[in-house]
Amino acid sequence: MLVDGSAAGRGFSRRSESGTAPCDIDVVGPSANPFKGAVQVAGVVDLEEAELLVSCGVDWLGFPLRLSVHREDLSESEARAIIARLPSSTRAILITYLAEATAIRDLAQFLGVAAVQVHGDIETAELARLRAASPRLLVVKSLVVRPGNAAELDAVVERSLPHVDAFITDTFDPATGATGATGRTHDWKESARIVETCGRPVILAGGLTPANVMDAVARVRPAAVDVHTGVERPDGRKRRDLVESFVAAARRAFSAADER
Repeated sequence: MLVDGSAAGRGFSRRSESGTAPCDIDVVGPSANPFKGAVQVAGVVDLEEAELLVSCGVDWLGFPLRLSVHREDLSESEARAIIARLPSSTRAILITYLAEATAIRDLAQFLGVAAVQVHGDIETAELARLRAASPRLLVVKSLVVRPGNAAELDAVVERSLPHVDAFITDTFDPATGATGATGRTHDWKESARIVETCGRPVILAGGLTPANVMDAVARVRPAAVDVHTGVERPDGRKRRDLVESFVAAARRAFSAADER
């Protein structure tokens, strides 16, 4: 059952009569950190699951669309309808392998998201065009960690830095070629190094679960954490108990990190 956000805190409420929320609903510049202490859950499959995630206190809901490897969980129209009903306390992020600024901007505007996670290879010029075309859209660039690619990641950071608000580190799966939603961790020392040197907030992803997220935050010190398969049932739907445990563990970890 949907609830009115004004009456229930993190419940659902419609943002606009047009059915979409503008991409620039929250103005956040590159120097700010909209991801500090945040929990992101990717792979929303339907409205019921989105409602579950909101009720568990998730900050960012990730909608993977226009993918190169994985199957999409829902249609773009279905995602747009869900995003239009999110409360202001919960933000939506488009996760995509699109590599052209115009296509990314158009899809982000159609969905009404606050941010886009550019997860595939993209030319620096396209990132610059995206920033110019949508200056109030938060842009997150993926950094896919695999053995021996530190120099490659450093080059991506250097090229992307002027045009992005944050980075997300994730894991490469050599068995499938997937660069996200692999259920695999990577060398957290590499993510910790990126946190220390990149000059932007870093979201840690890749194989996180309720059991390892506290250790991950303590060792990497990311701005935020992202989980997908680590809170899912075998059928791909999110389990409430796992989501609640993950959010609680992440909150404790971020609180402990702040006290150090």
